[in-house]
Amino acid sequence: MDFLDFRLRKGVVGLVTGAGAIYLLYKALKAGMSNRSSCSTSSPVCIARLAIERDRHGKDSGELRRLLNSLENKQDEYSKGMILHSITRCVYLLEAEASTCNFEDIRLVGSLLDDKDNSVKIQALNALKAFSGIRKFRLKIQEHSIKVLELISTVWDSELHIAGLRLLNGLPLPDFAHPQLRRVMPSLMEILQTDSILAQVQAVRLLSHLAQKNDLLYDILNCQVHSNFLNLFQSTQPGSLLFEVLVFAERLSEGRSSPHYRAVNWQYNEQSLHEALFGDESRLADRLLALVIHPEEEVQIQACKVIVSLQCPQDFSNRPSSCHETNSYFNEGDAS
Repeated sequence: MDFLDFRLRKGVVGLVTGAGAIYLLYKALKAGMSNRSSCSTSSPVCIARLAIERDRHGKDSGELRRLLNSLENKQDEYSKGMILHSITRCVYLLEAEASTCNFEDIRLVGSLLDDKDNSVKIQALNALKAFSGIRKFRLKIQEHSIKVLELISTVWDSELHIAGLRLLNGLPLPDFAHPQLRRVMPSLMEILQTDSILAQVQAVRLLSHLAQKNDLLYDILNCQVHSNFLNLFQSTQPGSLLFEVLVFAERLSEGRSSPHYRAVNWQYNEQSLHEALFGDESRLADRLLALVIHPEEEVQIQACKVIVSLQCPQDFSNRPSSCHETNSYFNEGDAS
């Protein structure tokens, strides 16, 4: 340990705030210099770091282009994953440079969704998500939505689910994807019932969006769920998940009460989502009433919105007189 290091450590031990801050700064600079000197300029991480430094000085580093070019070369799985990870970082941090990329670059990244290694697929999904923040690429990336849905439904990997669903939730899903969405609905419902909070949140966000599509609502409501599905509404669940699940319930309640949907006499299977939430034996009312006193305000408010939508099943915003006590979802016997 050199003299400066010793003095600064002594300052930290003595709770001298100024010296402690200087010491931390010194260590950070020392570590940064060490990393820079040992960093190979061909390393994807170093390429990204150098690109960011040049961008700060208003220069087009060209490093994102180098990363994309290196991706075209034959690489092992680890290298492909690292390059894609660095591309993702560069796109987020160097938006002006990323905007100069072209559709062929998007095609190249998208082609790696077919890679045999799941970690490469995940990094490709993350890179596409980064590029989707640039408007001109959104429609091109949308073309990969069918492939992403296929991956989500056939590869049981929570990190892949999270990456794929994050990408889909950031894109407007085209009508041509609806048939595939119907096929993967059971998988989306299964992901919602796993124990991966991040994957559950992303899955229910997508389902909430799809619940607003008239031609997909029945497929969602008739989807089979586990007998303990209502555990998702327990107050012990993370607030972030509870809020999204309540939004989903509100969208479903509003959708099934719409004139368009009520015009058909739909039939549901006994283990369906519809029966779990809205069936005669459902205990959803109990769960909602318990959430009205949840410590998180946004959960309280959303629980109240679901209660209102259930009590007033027919366009309550325009026809408040239609909400009669006899039609209430929360009859005394239900809420006991």
